[in-house]
Amino acid sequence: MDQDTLVNPQISAGQWFIGEFNKYVPINAAYWLRSEGEEDWFLYVASDKIDDTNFDLAYGEVLRIAAAARNPWLDPLRVKVVGADDPVARAIAKFANQHPGHAPVILHGATLDGVWVDGAIVYPPLSAAAAAPAAG
Repeated sequence: MDQDTLVNPQISAGQWFIGEFNKYVPINAAYWLRSEGEEDWFLYVASDKIDDTNFDLAYGEVLRIAAAARNPWLDPLRVKVVGADDPVARAIAKFANQHPGHAPVILHGATLDGVWVDGAIVYPPLSAAAAAPAAG
C-alpha cells in the first residue's frame, strides 16, 4: 500500500471506525493526518472524554473495534487517540464545524486557527455525517 496517498477504502474504513468509537466516547474531531516530513498517514480521534487517566482504556477500545472490523484497511497501529485539547485536534474540530458537509474534506497544506496542517482528510462532524446516506 502506497503510504503517500490515502485511498477510498482507507477513508471509508476510518469513517466506519469513528462511528464505532463514537459509541464509546463522543468524538470532537476525526481526521487522517500526515505530518510535515512524514510519509505515513494516521487516523486521529479526539474527544474531551479522553485524558491521561484513560488513554490505555481508549486504546483498548481501538484494538477491540479494529479486531471486530476485520478490515485490512483499518490498522489499529495507525490510529491515534488524543484529547480534545490537542492543538491540531482543536483546530480541525473548529474547521469541521465551520464546514459541516457530508463528505470528508481533503486539505493539502493549510493553516487552521494558527496551526499548520501539511496534509489531512477531515471527517465531518458526526451529527452531519449521520445525516448522510451510508456509503456502500
